[in-house]
Amino acid sequence: MTLDSSARARDAVSDEPFAKVKGKRRITIIAIVSLIAVVLALVGIKAAQIFLLVKTGKSFVPPPESVTTAKAEATEWQAVRSAIGSLVAVRGVTLGAEITGTVREILFDNGSFVKKGAVLVRLDTSTEQAQLESARADAELAAVTLKRQRGLQPQGVSSQADVDTADAHAKQADAAVAALQATIAKKTIRAPFDGRIAIRQVELGQIVSPGTPIASLQSVSPIYADFWLPQQVIADVKVGQKVRMQTDIFHGASWNGQIAVINPEVDVATRNVRVRATFENADGRLTPGMFVNIDVLSNEKRKVIIIPATGVIFAPYGDSVYVVEEKKDQAGKTTTIAEQRFVRLGERRGDFVAIESGISAGETVVSSGAFKLRNGMAVAVNNAMAPSPEIAPKPTDN
Repeated sequence: MTLDSSARARDAVSDEPFAKVKGKRRITIIAIVSLIAVVLALVGIKAAQIFLLVKTGKSFVPPPESVTTAKAEATEWQAVRSAIGSLVAVRGVTLGAEITGTVREILFDNGSFVKKGAVLVRLDTSTEQAQLESARADAELAAVTLKRQRGLQPQGVSSQADVDTADAHAKQADAAVAALQATIAKKTIRAPFDGRIAIRQVELGQIVSPGTPIASLQSVSPIYADFWLPQQVIADVKVGQKVRMQTDIFHGASWNGQIAVINPEVDVATRNVRVRATFENADGRLTPGMFVNIDVLSNEKRKVIIIPATGVIFAPYGDSVYVVEEKKDQAGKTTTIAEQRFVRLGERRGDFVAIESGISAGETVVSSGAFKLRNGMAVAVNNAMAPSPEIAPKPTDN
């Protein structure tokens, strides 16, 4: 082997590690470049997809929402002032015994109507009856003695002192009879007036003391309803003014009455005035203690604009409704849209609510489905299944 060949062999052996390192670097660079290219390709594809979705979203027109509509009507409502009241009996007492005694007879049924003077309970009067017979005998004897003394006085047999003594004895005997009769009468408990008697609180054989309750008696025809009104409206309320009453117990029923008394003083805590109205209650359905809804009716009527209350969207920042209008787009196509209007609400009656400001009579408002709308949204009116609002709805249980 020559010198040159040996040198070349040494150089080849020494360059072999550098070649391997250079090859690995090249492979790494190629892998990184390939990865970057793949990432850029994916980013480009995703950007193209997003751009396509945005473009499609801008051109997408949502289908119109299905709603029902109603006309805002101008009408007249009789001015009404509403209040919550409580029924009170015209006359009501809790019957009790005046003196101690034992119950011998109970002559009434729980919850029945009784007439004035009807005997309700009799206490034992056997001792008083015996004493009464003795007192009557003494009274008869005293009356005979008095008559005899008066007959003997002209003959001088009897003096004036004897006549006066006999007269005093006769009066004492009569007083004793009257006292026993009063005691017996107090042990016979009667109804002081016509009314409905409650559940009895005594039983046969029970010993009652003075003040022991026997039963409650209430006169419920007619019946009073007491309620409170703010002092600001008292100037518009008069005795004899008509009122209407309803209660949740008897659905659909109402009673007409009139104001009987307006309390002359204002409650210092609430600044309200107590008012009492009278209602007929011939069938006795109304009972004392019931809560009732009172409407004080005015003779004046005022013009209002009403819409179904279901069309109002209640919110803390303001109540609103959607008014349906027809508008043309740039292509000249007519579209029905819903425009939001903020309104001021007034009195509510039945299914309707009065609108004080915000819309005009004759405008068409969304009566149901307003909760899913937004301002300027297209709508499709379908009144085939629209509910029929009423001033005096009568709900039924199915």
